[in-house]
Amino acid sequence: MKLLILGGYGVFGGRLAQLLADEPRLTILIAGRDLARAQAFCAAWTVAARVEPLQADRAALAGVLALHRPDILVDASGPFQAYGAARYAALEAAIAAGVNYLDLADGAEFVAGVGAFDDAARATGLFALSGVSSFPVLTAAVLREIAKTMQITHVRGGIAPSPYAGVGMNVLRAVLGYAGSPVALRLNGQATTCTGLGDTMRMTIAPPGELPLRNTLFSLVEVPDLQAIPAVLPGVQSLWMGAGPVPEFLHRLLIALARARALLHLPSLRPLAPLAHFVLNALKYGEHRGGMFVQADGLRDGQPVQRTWHMLAEGEDGPLIPSMACADLVRRALAGDPPPPGARPGIDALSLADYAAMFAPRAIVSGWREGPTGPIYQQVLGDAFATLPPLMQRLHQPGAVAHWQGRAQVTRGKGRLAGMVAALFGFPEGGQDVPVSVRFRTDAAGVETWQRNFAGRIMVSTQEAGQGRFAHLIVERFGPFAFGLALVLREGRLYVIPRRWAFFGLPMPRALMPRGESYEAEVAGTFRFHVEITLPLIGSVVRYEGALQQVQTAEPNAKG
Repeated sequence: MKLLILGGYGVFGGRLAQLLADEPRLTILIAGRDLARAQAFCAAWTVAARVEPLQADRAALAGVLALHRPDILVDASGPFQAYGAARYAALEAAIAAGVNYLDLADGAEFVAGVGAFDDAARATGLFALSGVSSFPVLTAAVLREIAKTMQITHVRGGIAPSPYAGVGMNVLRAVLGYAGSPVALRLNGQATTCTGLGDTMRMTIAPPGELPLRNTLFSLVEVPDLQAIPAVLPGVQSLWMGAGPVPEFLHRLLIALARARALLHLPSLRPLAPLAHFVLNALKYGEHRGGMFVQADGLRDGQPVQRTWHMLAEGEDGPLIPSMACADLVRRALAGDPPPPGARPGIDALSLADYAAMFAPRAIVSGWREGPTGPIYQQVLGDAFATLPPLMQRLHQPGAVAHWQGRAQVTRGKGRLAGMVAALFGFPEGGQDVPVSVRFRTDAAGVETWQRNFAGRIMVSTQEAGQGRFAHLIVERFGPFAFGLALVLREGRLYVIPRRWAFFGLPMPRALMPRGESYEAEVAGTFRFHVEITLPLIGSVVRYEGALQQVQTAEPNAKG
């Protein structure tokens, strides 16, 4: 099979080629207006597929298609929102040449308009699918899965790319083109508009039992979902889709520009694309991980319910996701199972199970959350709580009152500053075989008070399920200090990882946040704990580890 990727050396086209590089039956034509860039891209590859550079312009494809006769044309160029009157030139050329067509379009109107070519595509036995990317193929696949168990009325979703993913110039031209402009969407059952990039929300992407992304600011983006999903799920009364790029201070600058344009009726921000491209690709720092969420509110058996799908991708695997749907359809066509003929949005091209199979060999995880219920650790861990060993489940379902005791080994940090911090928080003194007891009390609001007694030295804190920017974290409070702790399951251990902290409610710098490896485990029928507290510039403050056994049966929870 011969595949022509228009924009093949760009961000999305290049990753599509990367996903298909292991297929020896493929010849991939890396096409674009700049032959030198296409040649450089191909020269850097040693792969099973055959890759060839090609100079081509989407406005004049007839001769290229006639000469090279590809089986499939993929338009991965863009910006699709700026194609103008001849926006479907590539699609029309493909149908005229008898070539199947796919694109990674992110423009709502562009994708919706592809259906006008359905009769022509069917007449020639060709498939032509538009918007074959995360928006709307993956979001729609998630919503179809949710719709099996509830009636969906309101939808919110978003994608949070890694800061190292790289942002293409055409993507920025598209986004800045509609930034500050009215974006058509559905809200509370009515067709309306909101400001592109100017309308915002916050969300923490957190598959159960995994290290969550940091709480992320999302801005409204103009994507195919806004028109395509209500067409297939007519019960949806509200639909909002956003993007959460980082670093946040640059994102906030874009939001401010979008709102200023809307308020002052300024011209398009598209001329700023080269500057934004340079800045966003130069300022890369933070965690190399990204994610996506789709949240649905609705009814089940007449009762309100909310269900949210969370997905996390580590390192270089995340940036591949937008091109995965297109790669999968190419592989299916190569295997003799192409999409049915016709021109349409690609919204129903893949199922969530199809995506799960593509995620499985990569560092990509996903999971579901459905309303906070039960004790706080069960709320934060969600479905992952049921996978904890029985003794760990019992400790974290303390009821109104519970009492555990055991022995511990305590090592205190050296130096005056370490001693001062340890005294401030009530950390135990050093010693071997130290008797320890932990008493739990749960109030009517579900807040747990933990009283730890190390040989008479008492340390007290409260724990609760986080809200707002502390969402999907355990919030542990020592007086005016609040620490947001992620719960991560790895090989039978429950790791407790600091993610954010505050002093009298004011966010504190992450660089100064306490750290250290802390975890729980069940070993030979005994609850084991290991806690390390270290501070930047100070070093180790305290480390204690040991075992506990329950000595008092948990009473019924105070709330029930």
